[in-house]
Amino acid sequence: MMRLSFSSKVIVFIAFIGLSLAAGARAQSSNPVPLSATTVPQSDLIQPSELARLVKPGFGDRPVVLQVGSFVMFQQAHIPNAGFAGPGSQANGMILLKKFSAPLSKKQLIVIYCGCCPWSKCPNIGPAYKQLHDLGFTNVKALYIANNFGDDWVAKGYPTEKGE
Repeated sequence: MMRLSFSSKVIVFIAFIGLSLAAGARAQSSNPVPLSATTVPQSDLIQPSELARLVKPGFGDRPVVLQVGSFVMFQQAHIPNAGFAGPGSQANGMILLKKFSAPLSKKQLIVIYCGCCPWSKCPNIGPAYKQLHDLGFTNVKALYIANNFGDDWVAKGYPTEKGE
C-alpha cells in the first residue's frame, strides 16, 4: 500500500473539495430558479382598477379570471366569477391550472391573481404565468397586487364574492 506524505494528502483533500464543489454547482444550475411575481414582464401586468372595469356586468368580452393562491383566501373573498386554479407554487396547483385552462382558446384573455402577500414575495404568480405560456396561451395578464388582495382590491371597494 502506498503511503502519501502530508503535503500529498492536503493536495488530494483540496482536489476532492474542489470536485465536490463543482458537482454541487452543476446540480444547482440544473435546478430551476424559483419564479416570483417579479419575473412577469411589466407589459403583462394589469392594474386592479382596470380589471375591476373589465369584470363589470355588461362589459363586452370579459376575461377569464383565475385565482392562483390558497383556497382559504379564495373562500374568504375573490373576484366575481373567478375560478380557483390552485396555488401556483405547488404541483397540485399546476395540475389544476392545466385542467382549468384546457378548454380555453389559446388567444383568450386570462388574468391570474393571488394577493397572498406583497408582489415581490408572491410564490404563486410566476409559476402560474410561466405554465400558461408554456401551454401556448398568448394573452395572459397578471393582476398587480402591490400589498395583498385585502388592501389592493377589497378595501378599494372593487367587487368580490365569498365562498366557492
